[in-house]
Amino acid sequence: MTVLSALPALAAGPAQTPGLVQSVDWLALAPVVITAAVGLVVLVADLFTGEERGPLLGWISVAGLAAAILTLLPLRAGDRTTFCLTGDPDACSYTADHFTLVIQFLVLAGALVTALLSVTAVRDARMPAGEYWFLLLSSAAGAALLPASRDLATLIVALEVASLPAFALVGMRRGDRLSSEAALKFFLSSVTATAVSLMGVSFVYAATGSLHLTQVADRLEHVPGQLDTLAMAGVALTLVGFAFKTAAVPFHFWVPDTYVGAPLPIAGYLSVVGKAVGFTGLILVTVIAFPAYSDIWGPALAVLAALTMTLGNAAALRQSADRVNGAVRLLAWSSVGQAGYLLVPIAAAAYSDRDQIGSTVAYALMYAAVNLGAFAVAALVARTKPLQRLADYRGLYARRPLAALSLAFFLLCLAGLPPGIIGLFAKVTVFQSAVDAGLGWLAVVMAVNVVIALYYYLRWTALLFRTPEEGGAGPDPAAAARTRVPLPVTAAIVLTVVTALVLSGAPQLALRFASGSLFPQ
Repeated sequence: MTVLSALPALAAGPAQTPGLVQSVDWLALAPVVITAAVGLVVLVADLFTGEERGPLLGWISVAGLAAAILTLLPLRAGDRTTFCLTGDPDACSYTADHFTLVIQFLVLAGALVTALLSVTAVRDARMPAGEYWFLLLSSAAGAALLPASRDLATLIVALEVASLPAFALVGMRRGDRLSSEAALKFFLSSVTATAVSLMGVSFVYAATGSLHLTQVADRLEHVPGQLDTLAMAGVALTLVGFAFKTAAVPFHFWVPDTYVGAPLPIAGYLSVVGKAVGFTGLILVTVIAFPAYSDIWGPALAVLAALTMTLGNAAALRQSADRVNGAVRLLAWSSVGQAGYLLVPIAAAAYSDRDQIGSTVAYALMYAAVNLGAFAVAALVARTKPLQRLADYRGLYARRPLAALSLAFFLLCLAGLPPGIIGLFAKVTVFQSAVDAGLGWLAVVMAVNVVIALYYYLRWTALLFRTPEEGGAGPDPAAAARTRVPLPVTAAIVLTVVTALVLSGAPQLALRFASGSLFPQ
């Protein structure tokens, strides 16, 4: 975009040439660049390491993601921009503001927990280590780029960089029919959604003559009458790709099969980082680029929120205790229901001030910590109970008391019940955003769905503390080698538990961290 924007200045003559020289703010780009660079290092290092040293690549990836998170600290002081138009310094392709840093922290921390879970999973499933870590880091780099993107072209590129490696990660288990089927379904549906979004972007560009979000917003305020229909169609179609990533109804159909077919760490990654990508894209295009058409996307997102939370919770309610992969399917449908709650503040921003977006970000922080924690415990249980039935969790407290207490805490957070105060706080914040925006009907739908969700969360929690079935108190002798909890899995569970406990002890931290100058005035 920077090169293309310079073409008119080049035509103007040599006098304009000095203004074409731009400085690149490498500090602002550091979180993305470090993540991508470590991915390349891991891919090259894989050529010189044997299979027995596969975990080393995992620890390099963990260290790289930790370093990328640390580079967020020097950026917290204020806004930084780079790749700006020479003729309009306010139109930039990359902005590291408060909103960007919060989402980048969520994305990179989620990738870090996924990497910890993957260190053991890659070795046990004999997945190709170099390719796995390269794909994971590449996807994380794209996900970290998206919240900083401030033009439609960079947004779509970041969305695809985050998505394309994920297709391969889902199908990484060679010879597994479910894994291959899940990857194909995920790929075909995602490519279709992206194609629709690209058509929408082209319509928006035709109507406004710009791809930069701030310029698009200004020009949509004064679209000529003959282009109004084209602009409206572009706005609606652009939202499709991001709605797909959020698993909003009716773009949700890929979720349960993809989560079941993917390695468990990747299922957790998609449920958190994948959703963060989708919601960030929705926030940027609706609140920054398309406020002039809030009367279109506001009601649409409100209806999508109601449908998504209702269908997700209803499907989760139907998961039986003895169904194979029932635990993963419940988490998958639960994530669809949670997506409905996350959509509420974005829809509310169309009816009131855009500061409502802070509620979505705060809820996303809570959801990321507890949902990744639930997947971490599921990965631990899967070492001895690979069928992943809900019934396999019966009596978990008798076998692994700390794991059972951790999972119970995560489920109570998702349900919004004490001691999971952060879950209750997040739901109240989202509920209030709907009421303040005058969306009383949506608040009622949300309240009903919260009650529905209580049943299946509490049912799973109760299973953890029930008396084990006969012969179920001890570990399976055939899986004796897997009974010891690996250090990376322990670290992942501890990180998520500590984060959820801190947020539950001081829930206002989540909203304060998520709020602030999310968007330029």
